[in-house]
Amino acid sequence: MFDLRGAIVGCLAVSLLATACSAPSTRPAARSGEAPAAAPPTRIVASIRAAPAGLHQQKTNPAGLVGSVSGLDALEELVHAGLVHGDDQGNRLPQLAEAVPTLENGLWSLLPDGRMTTSWRIKPSAQWHDGTPVTSSDFVFAAGVEQNPELGIPRNPVYDIVEAIDTPDAQTITVSWKRPYIEADGMFTYDIGLPLPRHLLEKSYTDDPAGFLGLPYWTQEFVGAGPYRIREWVADSHVVLQANERYILGKPKIDEIEVRFVPEATTMMANLLAGTIDLTIGRALSLEQAIQLRDKWKDGSMATKGGSWVRVTPQFINPNPTVITDVRFRRALLHAVDRQQLVESLMGGLGGIAHTFVGPDTPEYQFVEGRMTRYDYDPRRAVQLIEEIGYTRGGDGFFHDSSGQQLVVELRGPIQNPVHPKAVAAIADYWQAVGVRVDQLITPIQRAQDREFLTTYPGFELILIGNDVSSKGVRRYHSSSTPLPENRYLVNGNEARYRNADLDALIDRYVSTIPMDERMGALAGIVAHQTQNVTVMGMIYSVTPTVFANRIQHITAGRAGAARSTEAWNAHEWTVN
Repeated sequence: MFDLRGAIVGCLAVSLLATACSAPSTRPAARSGEAPAAAPPTRIVASIRAAPAGLHQQKTNPAGLVGSVSGLDALEELVHAGLVHGDDQGNRLPQLAEAVPTLENGLWSLLPDGRMTTSWRIKPSAQWHDGTPVTSSDFVFAAGVEQNPELGIPRNPVYDIVEAIDTPDAQTITVSWKRPYIEADGMFTYDIGLPLPRHLLEKSYTDDPAGFLGLPYWTQEFVGAGPYRIREWVADSHVVLQANERYILGKPKIDEIEVRFVPEATTMMANLLAGTIDLTIGRALSLEQAIQLRDKWKDGSMATKGGSWVRVTPQFINPNPTVITDVRFRRALLHAVDRQQLVESLMGGLGGIAHTFVGPDTPEYQFVEGRMTRYDYDPRRAVQLIEEIGYTRGGDGFFHDSSGQQLVVELRGPIQNPVHPKAVAAIADYWQAVGVRVDQLITPIQRAQDREFLTTYPGFELILIGNDVSSKGVRRYHSSSTPLPENRYLVNGNEARYRNADLDALIDRYVSTIPMDERMGALAGIVAHQTQNVTVMGMIYSVTPTVFANRIQHITAGRAGAARSTEAWNAHEWTVN
């Protein structure tokens, strides 16, 4: 007779035994041909010291202008792309374009009548985040938007010398220029003419131009062509970015970046030390704060970029005292300052002595280095030069003229930057140590918009300012950039109000010469003239810090100047250990 109960028990025993024998003690290995388990997505957290309302603010308040949103240019570079972009060495590199226009490759042409053309060919694989091809019409559309006065976008003066923008086909853009322009190869980049997706925005723009910059496109619905796409935008909080598989230079190696809006520096520093934020982008921390953080943060590092210098400008129109116009006196004051000590005390040993506005970290420095005049720290030489002029040092330790009048100069600086009052005090001490009495004046914020007061300082003015070699940066030393009563002091740039026909000719030649060798010859002449005649007194180079966790690799601090870049210029190459 068949024993049902025994059969069931026997089957269960066999089944349990088989299961026990086959059950592994660890996770089973993948079968032959089976794909390994996917690695978890890589993620980092960045921060900017601002709370932007949207990417439209990069058009209404572009980087470098008063009111610009700190770090927004870096956020834009994370999600968008131009025809070319700058690296951290000051070079222009192709991005959406196949090549950067040059005279050598024929994409930059000089015409016999003084005009010129530049052309770009868009890479066939260039796509918007939504997969739509980027075409030449997107750039023409963007240029039209930027020139619409109804939108409140500051007009870029470059458009004044653009004669026409032609699009022979969907992949080609040619710009005709009314006159030579040395930064023409930077058209359609982060400073001017970034493309806009015409297929998404043209109808909204045509129907309601006034509401164009208020569209959700500029936040949550942004579609760009950069290495990351916006997945989430939470006002006053953060943006979450996701790697763009279609990015023209290759899919980013980090899958996700959260960019937090942290307006307070102390909060940002605390989060960095706690490990809840991995890096800063934009002007997030002062150099002093970044150095303090670096010294405490064992898991972090600091990178810096140049692009500014602390300079002292003598007054060349109606100075008081008049000896300021004597080049020997200006040379003496440079010899009197231990500028290396200023580098140590004001920049933490970073930056360096500024003999000229052309920084040693720029490609142009090699062309001007041999033409500049240096004034090393030499207090005895300073005293000798002042004595040669006719001054005598009195019992009070200060110089006096032949009538017994004490030699006194005013040195002023604006209050907006914490470097200004520190530098003014330090330089005043050096000058007084060689016998020149100094009246220090820190310009109060109430007078920051008083153009006549700011322009007509009697002695010397100290300021931290950009020192790039762009046409705009160099033209600030031209006579036409001099603030005067006849232009209501509204012209900016030449704060020293030094005017010289020979220097003007060199500047005109520089900003209108396209061949590099000839242009660098003009730049060397400018530096030679300025340093020999001490028309501007360079003190130290300033640096801007970026701090980041050591686990992030391949990040740099970007670069200021003509071919500028932010920390995000190579974001697709960042990796995480």
